[in-house]
Amino acid sequence: MSLLIATFASYVALDLAQRVRTRDVALARAWWAGGSVAMGTGIWSMHFVGMQAADFSFRVVFDYALTFWSWVAAVAASGVALYIASRSRLSIRRLLSGALAMGGGICTMHYMGMAAMQVVPDIEWSPGWVVVSAGVAIGASATALIVVFGLRRLTEGTARGAQAMASLMLGAGIGGMHYSGMAAANFPLGSTCFDPAGGLQGDQMGVIVAVATIGLLVIITFTSSIDARMQAKAATLASSLQQANGELQRLAFSDGLTGLPNRHDFETRLSATAERCARDHDTFFVLLLDLDEFKQVNDAFGTGFGDEVLCRISARISRAVRAVDTVARLGSDEFVVLVEGRAEAELAGRVAQRIVDAVSERIVGADFETRVSCSIGIARFPADGPADRLMTHAGSAMRAAKQAGRGCHVFFTSQLDDSVREQTALRNDLRESIEKRELELHYQPKVLADGRTVTGVEALARWRHASRGMVSPAVFIPMAERFGLISALGHWVVEEACLQIARWEAQGLSMRVAVNVSLHQLKQEGLVEHIALMLERHGVAPSRLILEITESAAMEDVERTQRLFERLAALGVGSSIDDFGTGYSSLSHLRKLRVRQLKIDRSFVCDLEGSMDARVIVKAVIDLAHALHVDVVAEGVETAAQCDVLTAMECDELQGYFYSRPLAADAVRAWMLEFTQSGGTSARDRAPTGMSSLPA
Repeated sequence: MSLLIATFASYVALDLAQRVRTRDVALARAWWAGGSVAMGTGIWSMHFVGMQAADFSFRVVFDYALTFWSWVAAVAASGVALYIASRSRLSIRRLLSGALAMGGGICTMHYMGMAAMQVVPDIEWSPGWVVVSAGVAIGASATALIVVFGLRRLTEGTARGAQAMASLMLGAGIGGMHYSGMAAANFPLGSTCFDPAGGLQGDQMGVIVAVATIGLLVIITFTSSIDARMQAKAATLASSLQQANGELQRLAFSDGLTGLPNRHDFETRLSATAERCARDHDTFFVLLLDLDEFKQVNDAFGTGFGDEVLCRISARISRAVRAVDTVARLGSDEFVVLVEGRAEAELAGRVAQRIVDAVSERIVGADFETRVSCSIGIARFPADGPADRLMTHAGSAMRAAKQAGRGCHVFFTSQLDDSVREQTALRNDLRESIEKRELELHYQPKVLADGRTVTGVEALARWRHASRGMVSPAVFIPMAERFGLISALGHWVVEEACLQIARWEAQGLSMRVAVNVSLHQLKQEGLVEHIALMLERHGVAPSRLILEITESAAMEDVERTQRLFERLAALGVGSSIDDFGTGYSSLSHLRKLRVRQLKIDRSFVCDLEGSMDARVIVKAVIDLAHALHVDVVAEGVETAAQCDVLTAMECDELQGYFYSRPLAADAVRAWMLEFTQSGGTSARDRAPTGMSSLPA
């Protein structure tokens, strides 16, 4: 029974040695305290149960106090063992000091327990066996510490078997110490236990201690098993959480479509690279890449094929750069490359050209085939500014590459920076002018081909800048489109045109006004509603207003344009296709669109005098339009010869400098009176003073 208890106590001790290593300090302390009591009680009870195996010639009685202190010694020795087991490593010094402390505690427990018997006369001790028992106790303690640290290196399945074998060895060692200690005790003949106050009866105590200790060890073992399962489950959950966090980390710093680093990750790398290069006096380049006209790929083949194109292009870019370079996707069709490693301008240029060449290769899908190009702007650190300015400067260079013809790369220069500042200032001024309604509308007349009757005017936006003077529409209209101001500008033009129609009607002048609508406005919801509101607000008949839409804008989304024209027709507002002949409309599309006018582009009109091809094209357009019951307006008419050709071709209306440049609103009435009084001859040489000299 004593060996069974010793083995059981050893098994529990080895198991508890794993529990006290938890990172939870409070839980570790609780396991250390409870484990010390359980392990110490097991060792202590093994001693008293083992005493029952001895054949004494007298009745055994134990002293209360000495019995208690022997238990304390066993608990203390166990506490030392578990404390050392909680350390991260077992040094030689720690092994020796721990073995001596534990062995000393076990010996103290044993010999104090023997002394608790209070044998009279005193026990005669054999020094040799005492030394042997002490050596066995110290050796068993050292073995226990080595086994505890050795079990940490084993897998869970292997550790369980090894723990059972080690428990048998340690139990045998503790039992060996007990029985060698018992062998050291010699009881003289006639010995008896001195018990004046009535001590603990040996036979009863052995049974009680054995049962209580085994019960305690069973409870501790069961609790330890539950804790082990909970820790295993917690470890599994922690591992799953770590994997989930890792996946979230990956998603947070990578592009979901291409798998490349995203903007956030790139900005972090850019900042770190700038700090390192500033410290090491090194340099690097930022290559900002934008695909040219990528929207057309999505519109023509769908976003699914567009996503496939983006993935293929990202792979091509990654192959075109060096292994030390970083490629990231900033969003949509925009990528960026970080070229580092003592990079020079020549190297950055070669990398950029390889990217341009790789991107421009043919892309073949399951049902489609296409090609795309890219424009790259390059900025250098630190020559082109700090890290927080490099992307801006690379963007300026990229836009310069697009203006240079696309499919190329451009290095940033200070002149580009000056241009960016100027563009930014001009953009802010334009925004303010639109908000304060400081722009103007000028009006260019349209005349019947007979040259005698004015049919209406075209409203043209003009911007008189406070310090720059008149800013060309070719400058501020694209700027308004690029920076999201075109919708506000378009709404103002419609309202101002309706207001001017009402003013002219109040003066007795009935005028039909054509207003240009951009592609961006076509995509805005509520365009027709805004037009209806302005007409109603200023009391203008819808027939007085015509919306002019360029052919390319109208044909980009024919169904949308058709719905728009139908709604305008239902409202009573006319519609016109502007710059006809420069787009890609088909006869079927043109037939479906309910338009009132076609405007022949000025590029055909200016060639009428010297090009037979131009005459053939213009004649074909006029005949086609008339067959569809659509009027034709020729814009850009500047000479009498052009008027004669167009009149002979039965063009309906003419517009251009031959009759008048665009006029300020207050000059239109005077021009009308003069034109009528002159019998409708050319008004080119008698334009009123103060007339704008800007092109339409």
